[in-house]
Amino acid sequence: MTATDRSLELISTAAQAAADKLAHDVIAYDVSDVLSITDAFLLASAPNDRQVRAIVDEIEERLLKERGAKPVRREGDRESRWILLDYVDIVVHVQHSEERVFYALERLWKDCPELELPADAKATRGKAEEHTKLQAAEAEQEPGGEW
Repeated sequence: MTATDRSLELISTAAQAAADKLAHDVIAYDVSDVLSITDAFLLASAPNDRQVRAIVDEIEERLLKERGAKPVRREGDRESRWILLDYVDIVVHVQHSEERVFYALERLWKDCPELELPADAKATRGKAEEHTKLQAAEAEQEPGGEW
């Protein structure tokens, strides 16, 4: 079994919305062969809680506006470290970068086929690592002395 056309449309729209809100490392997997509850997972991350919320809000708004889809469940809003949107056909995970590294969902689903995403979403690959290096370089340049 493979993901339905509807699932692929939802994934594509959600991935583009995430990329438009500067998500990092957007990737999607066809999990329909190993899970009976959904067809696909979309993973995305951001370096802070505020951006995680902004990405999730954009995905939710675009899926409703462009595809008429509303999530049946939204979890993780309180702390905004890992927000899950369940659309039945697809499940969207937007994680804080630290949670993304810690939980490493890609390892769990690495045997599942990766889904084709819009070019903007593909361009987000490696952004988390770039961001981490940039932050480290900026931290090194800050004076460490007392006021």
